[in-house]
Amino acid sequence: MGKPSRVRVRGPLEPFACGFRRELARQGYTPHSASNQLQLMAHASRWLASRRLGVGELTPARVQEFLADRRAEGYTLWLSPKAMAPVLAYLRGLGVVPTPSPVEPATLAEQLMEHYRAYLVQERGLAAGTVCSYLHVAGLFFSARSPRGELELERLGAGEVTGFVLAECAARKVGSAKYVVCGLRSLLRFLFVSGHVATQLDAAVPKVAGWRLAALPQPFGRLEVARLLASCDQRSTFGRRDFAVLTLLIRLGLRAGEVAALELADIDWRAGEVTIRGKGRREERMPLPVDVGDALVGWLRRGRPDCEYANLITRVRAPHRGLTSGGVSAIVRAACVRAGLAEVTAHRLRHTAATEMLRAGAGLIEVGQVLRHASVLTTSVYAKVDRDRLRALALPWPGSAS
Repeated sequence: MGKPSRVRVRGPLEPFACGFRRELARQGYTPHSASNQLQLMAHASRWLASRRLGVGELTPARVQEFLADRRAEGYTLWLSPKAMAPVLAYLRGLGVVPTPSPVEPATLAEQLMEHYRAYLVQERGLAAGTVCSYLHVAGLFFSARSPRGELELERLGAGEVTGFVLAECAARKVGSAKYVVCGLRSLLRFLFVSGHVATQLDAAVPKVAGWRLAALPQPFGRLEVARLLASCDQRSTFGRRDFAVLTLLIRLGLRAGEVAALELADIDWRAGEVTIRGKGRREERMPLPVDVGDALVGWLRRGRPDCEYANLITRVRAPHRGLTSGGVSAIVRAACVRAGLAEVTAHRLRHTAATEMLRAGAGLIEVGQVLRHASVLTTSVYAKVDRDRLRALALPWPGSAS
């Protein structure tokens, strides 16, 4: 195993090697990984010296040249811009390497996307996730209208709007189609208020035929849940983390984003409660079941890296930082693969939690309180999975024996 202290950096980057070594240790890099990063720094420093370049000339173009020369010399590892990201981030943080200037939008579509982003953030005050979603739909619309970015918005009409929706949503499920039409209406309103189109076209976006409570929740059964949890090797750091994440999802019915948002200070061990940051920036306190607490203790004592981030659940490998909602769902999918189950998202485990509460005798109101639904109508979909109670309400078929 390499030792970072043995790596010698010579050349323009030499004055920054000790600080970079300390930064890698602070971020939780193992000695072997830190040694690799320092060796890459040493090579970059030698390359700069051979071309009589200073550290301030380590621009993105120079980085590409360095990586090309590294490949030509026969190196097989650390050949991508991502490999250079840690050392560049450190040097840019010190101000000795210039931060890349943002690329100026070249086409009308790119310019509109930037203006639309500013509108959503500054005028509408939308959350980052919503902004990202709306921008994705805008990109789909602009690409479909003109791949070269020549939009000709003055000729945009209701027929083209409807045609886009029909083409884009043909192969989508109801929820995904609603995601598209919602984002498209927002874009069309922006185009009107900003003067890019002369007519309000958001009313031309067709509605998606979808009925509330039509779908039947598809929870995992108890045997499947047991297999999912058993797939986590709690002798390993990854296993203890994954077990804690799955337990939170299964027992508390949290959303993936809520698990990702949990912080160390959110756990009140004395009161046996946990603070959840849910939709609409709401914060609610929930009881912390014993088995959930035990899973978290196992992760905190024998798994979670010692790092400066406040997140309860973090990456195992350096750099240590909190997981995203996508990272939480990735843990669920990986557990499904290990358990030999069909891959599902984290939301399936939320359905599982609700179903288990119903089977244990809880009413819909109690289930809604645990899931933190704003309306009891949202919770009522779970009435369809309580077959024993539905059977008691069912009327006999006409003509059948009573």
